[in-house]
Amino acid sequence: MITMKIPQLMQEQYREAKKIIEESQDIKVYSHIDCDGICSGAILSTILDRQNKEHEIEFVNLDVLDDIELDHELTIFSDLGSGQNITTNASDNQKIIILDHHPPLRDLDFKDGKNYTYLEINPIHHGIDGSYYVCGGGLCYFLAKEFGYDDLSWIGVLSAIGDMQNTKTGHFEGLNEIIQQDAIDGGYLELTKNDLNIYGRNTRPLFVALSYFSDVNLPITNNTNETMAILEELGIDEKHNRKTLNELTDEDKTKLFKCLFEMISKAVPGKYIRYIPQLIIGDSYTFLNEEETSFLRDASEFSTAMNACGRNHQEKVAMEVLKGDRFVALDELEAVSKDHKRNLAQAIEKVAGSDETNIVEMENLQYFDGDGIKPEIVGTVTGMILGYCNWKKPIIGFTQTDSDGLKISLRCSRLLSYEGIHFGNIIREISSKVGGSGGGHSMACGAYIPIERKSEFLELFNNELNGKISN
Repeated sequence: MITMKIPQLMQEQYREAKKIIEESQDIKVYSHIDCDGICSGAILSTILDRQNKEHEIEFVNLDVLDDIELDHELTIFSDLGSGQNITTNASDNQKIIILDHHPPLRDLDFKDGKNYTYLEINPIHHGIDGSYYVCGGGLCYFLAKEFGYDDLSWIGVLSAIGDMQNTKTGHFEGLNEIIQQDAIDGGYLELTKNDLNIYGRNTRPLFVALSYFSDVNLPITNNTNETMAILEELGIDEKHNRKTLNELTDEDKTKLFKCLFEMISKAVPGKYIRYIPQLIIGDSYTFLNEEETSFLRDASEFSTAMNACGRNHQEKVAMEVLKGDRFVALDELEAVSKDHKRNLAQAIEKVAGSDETNIVEMENLQYFDGDGIKPEIVGTVTGMILGYCNWKKPIIGFTQTDSDGLKISLRCSRLLSYEGIHFGNIIREISSKVGGSGGGHSMACGAYIPIERKSEFLELFNNELNGKISN
């Protein structure tokens, strides 16, 4: 049952946004380079196409937005803009629309008394959690819905998966429930409640998929020999008949759940036992218009492909796939995904592949220097490195940007975020103290800081976690 509705003031904002777009001709869209941002851009571009509006779209990192030049009649920011100084160069009669779910710098009254049109649609202004209740793509979908384009609901679902909006409870909440129901009603989405939450349900043999479990270091983590043995012992898998998760019966899934629950229970302190079901169980999302054997049929795998494009400067390829170009762009998407996997494997080998690990452990955190790792993939690498280190502490990855700055990515076990630690808020506060900027989710966040302030950043961050981390 859907428990949340779009607030009246927010609905009025959408009507105003629709009118602004209809009255504008010269339009530029800026969107973020991750799955959520790419989905946001694809939805907006589709709206503008259907309205016969010429437009440009550019996918950017957050660090290029402060004091950005505005050269168009209407500039739309999606999945970014709320936390950046994007109005510095706004001039008479220009128009700005922001559709963002990140913490805003400006309040609802900011638009008053301006010599340009300013409209910011941000759920936080309406008391709605932007981490779990709606993301950038969801906000853009509600704009599409205002135009009558309900068929884009499935992209709204994909954006929420990519933005990890379902990680707290294993299912969608808040405004995301509306988008999910629209996609189901339109015949675009099949929802399986309380499924096993294991990545690669369509394309990875189960013994491989299980070996990537990294929220807690288990005997199966990075150990396919152990996963094969356990699956064979449970009678789920056979040596010459390896299955994927989607091929398991409900009885097999129950066996596997019990096995994983018992294994994790032995590996974590007692206070975490109550959170174990959330690590293992969650809703699964199947896109019914994708071919049954395609890696795009499962929402989690689709979102990974979108992120691969963003991390390799191929956002336009991802956007074309989302907009329906499956002739050339799909082949390009598969090629980008393969290159991305190879780059990740090389980076992980560099950080954790030798006997002498490059991971440095401090009292409350651990970190590595990702020299040579592209800033665009350091976040993904950091998340994958979690399976090689102490899960009770967050892991931070550093790599240098093109300028004299450092890109920082933090990842942690979901158990730490379930305990109430919000690393996105902490990294925002600490990075600002050393002349940088940052933010993000409770378990996945990042920042940019001056390179010479790295040691200070680590010391401040480590001290901030005193009493919060159970070593």
